[in-house]
Amino acid sequence: MDLGRTILRGVAGPLMVGHGTQKLFGWFGGHGPEGTGGFFETLGMQPGRRHATAAGAAETAGGVLLTLGALTPVASTLLSAVMMTAIRKVHAKNGPWVSSGGYEYNAVLVAAMAALVETGPGRPSVDSALLPRMRGSGWAIASLAAAAAGSWLATERATEPEPQFEREPRFRRAPAEAPIGAA
Repeated sequence: MDLGRTILRGVAGPLMVGHGTQKLFGWFGGHGPEGTGGFFETLGMQPGRRHATAAGAAETAGGVLLTLGALTPVASTLLSAVMMTAIRKVHAKNGPWVSSGGYEYNAVLVAAMAALVETGPGRPSVDSALLPRMRGSGWAIASLAAAAAGSWLATERATEPEPQFEREPRFRRAPAEAPIGAA
């Protein structure tokens, strides 16, 4: 058994599931997609509800995968992308220290995820049993790069409000017939 990595997965994974379900469902004292979406809109991430749902889904799925030690590079990418977005959009302006609203917590999570990808999730895990070669420096660099790209694409390329289209009526009325004798 690889105790340190198993403990890391067993703590960080479930906590990320909880963090994600706060956004998705309002569980564990969270604000759900409406409240989180409203906050995201104040950060310029529009439509906020869509961003809240995406962040919550990434944290929940990434947390489940991390806990299981399954597809660890994918789990790391999902979680790191959300943490990088939090750093960029919320915490960077406050400096590093969490006591001032800074990014140290988020940066530690990104670093921990990269370390797990490089070393592998340890035993017991799905990856150690089925995908033992899915680890190493190349995987870690690819995960970090994909997370950075995903964070940027999700926030800088998709911040326009969704277009509102007027719907065509489902049924059109037949034109009224001219009265008899009308010229």
